[in-house]
This record gives sequence, structure tokens and C-alpha cells, in this order.
Amino acid sequence: MAWARYPYEGRVVLVTGAGSGIGRSIARGFLEQGATVVVLGRTASSLRTTVQDHPEDRSLVLVCDVTDRAEVGRSVADLLARFGRLDIVISNAGWCEPSDLETFDDDAWHRMHAVNVDAFIILARAVLPALKTSRGNIVAISSVSGIRGDWNQFAYNATKGALNAMVQSLALDLGDHGVRVNAVAPAFTDTQLTRQRLEDPVFAARLLDRLALDRPATPEDIARAVLFLASPDAGYITGAIIPVDGGTTASSGTPRPI
Repeated sequence: MAWARYPYEGRVVLVTGAGSGIGRSIARGFLEQGATVVVLGRTASSLRTTVQDHPEDRSLVLVCDVTDRAEVGRSVADLLARFGRLDIVISNAGWCEPSDLETFDDDAWHRMHAVNVDAFIILARAVLPALKTSRGNIVAISSVSGIRGDWNQFAYNATKGALNAMVQSLALDLGDHGVRVNAVAPAFTDTQLTRQRLEDPVFAARLLDRLALDRPATPEDIARAVLFLASPDAGYITGAIIPVDGGTTASSGTPRPI
């Protein structure tokens, strides 16, 4: 696919959750723009697939549990030892499962909070010294679920709402250092993990009824927004939560007219 061109040559980018879906598309987008890309996730084979067909001297695969502070710290140290700098961090790793107040157990809540909230804090702390040096930026992958409510997703919505709040507060705290912090908020995105739901005609019809553009997002749709936000063209944008949602959040929830 054709990408808008941004000056990413010589820049080092870290993408978490880069083994599939949105994270894979983001990583490949940066690679195609000439960036050096470090892909981080839990499965080495999936990460290697993400960076295959791209120059080995511009990629690094790091296997890491994003909720483990020590592992994240070692991974950031490894990438700095290899490339000497870090300019852009894409915090993409996330977790979602249905949550009903009466049945959602504490273990599931703690797992979702650890991946969607705690991991962002751990990552931001680990990369901040390098980003201060490079006057770089962070883009978090949030969700429109952090902006509005959903049925049977109160826990996921709570974690993404927390992520949005952290992005805005860190943008204020880090602006004096020239570090920008933003988030992209996708709606439902067509990935390998979600495609089975799209094959349900009832779900697909209800989903499309919410989308002004009449189709779910692709991972490339999200990646395009990320590449813009991380670029110099967005150099005066910080603290923004940008929906990339086909018009989902523009609606009050009323159905399409017949």
C-alpha cells in the first residue's frame, strides 16, 4: 500500500504488541518509511514475521512481557545498546475481554488493568530518559471505548479511559522536555483476532449501523494515523486523543434512518 511520506530515516521506533494486527501494520509502516524499528511482544516467531522482508540492520526483535518491569527495562537497555537512541514509542499492547459486573472476576480485572494501564506506566518510565534526550514522542493505542460506553465492557472501558487520562496528563508534564504524548483511539478493527465476529451477520449489521463510513477499520487505517502523529508534521500536537473510528463517536447512538 502507498503511505504518505515522513522523514523517518535515522529514527529509532519501538512498537509493543507488534506481532500481529494493528501493531504489525504500524511497525511495517515505519519500516517502509526508512525508520529503524524495534518490535516487542511475547512471541518471537510472530515478531520475526512482522519484520521479515525488511533490512536486518534496521530491525530488532525483543521478546518481553510488557507487564514485567524488569523485562521491559532490559529490553529498553538492549535497544539502546544496539542503536544508541530512541525517538518514538508506540504503546500498542492491549487486552480485552467481555465484562459483566456480576460475573467478571478479580483475576480478569487485574490482568486487563496490568496490560492496559500498568504496562503503559512501566514502558513510559523505562523510555523517558531516552525520549528526553531525543525530544521524541509516545503514541498510545487507546480505543473509542475509553471515550464512550459499551455494553458488557465496563472493565475494558475503564482501563482505556484511564489510559486516555494518563496520555493527557503526561503531555502536560513532559512538554517542557520537548516530549509529545498522544493517543489514537480506534473503533472496531478488522484483524485476525476479530474477524470471527465479523462473520456473524447479526453482529456485522449492528456494527455497520454505527459506522458512517460503512466499514470497519483496517490495521492500516490505524497505522496511518499513528505515522502522522509521530511525525514532525504533528509537532504541535500533544495531549490529543484522536478517534480513528469511521464516525462512531460522531453519533449520539441513534440508528440510521430507514
